[in-house]
Amino acid sequence: MFRQMRRIKQLLQEDESIEILKKCDYGQLSLIGDDDYPYIVPLNYVYDDGKIYFHSGKVGHKIDAINKNEKCSFCVVEKDDIVREEYTTYFRSVIAFGKIKIINDDIKKAELIKKLAMKYFKEDSEENRNKHIDKSFPALCIMQMSIEHITGKEAIELVRMRNK
Repeated sequence: MFRQMRRIKQLLQEDESIEILKKCDYGQLSLIGDDDYPYIVPLNYVYDDGKIYFHSGKVGHKIDAINKNEKCSFCVVEKDDIVREEYTTYFRSVIAFGKIKIINDDIKKAELIKKLAMKYFKEDSEENRNKHIDKSFPALCIMQMSIEHITGKEAIELVRMRNK
């Protein structure tokens, strides 16, 4: 169902891809938008137990696209070093494919927004974090992407450096 990567020597192991997903700060969610045009939006996220979670408002292009078609992909770029004299980029990236849904259960939403908050501001006090979550919770939407396929890839130059 999913294509095999053409440059197999550059393929990252699945555990390496997962580690990249865990540590990056944002990625780009790709959906099928209006009139079947691709719609890509940069988002903060948290990876947890084989799923990727996002937050947003309850209305808008993204929500309409999810309600129309649950299939999506999500891309993160961990490394993006332009090497001008070689006319190339030393990159490392991950693309996950799967299905996305909106979480409607308030208990689950509260649990997930706390995980997102902890990823981006661990040092915050629980009291302050809860105050901000409580304030925004009525307008909050949480989305869950279940990963069906994941591919990580790095520049051939990085592969060569690793194999020295």
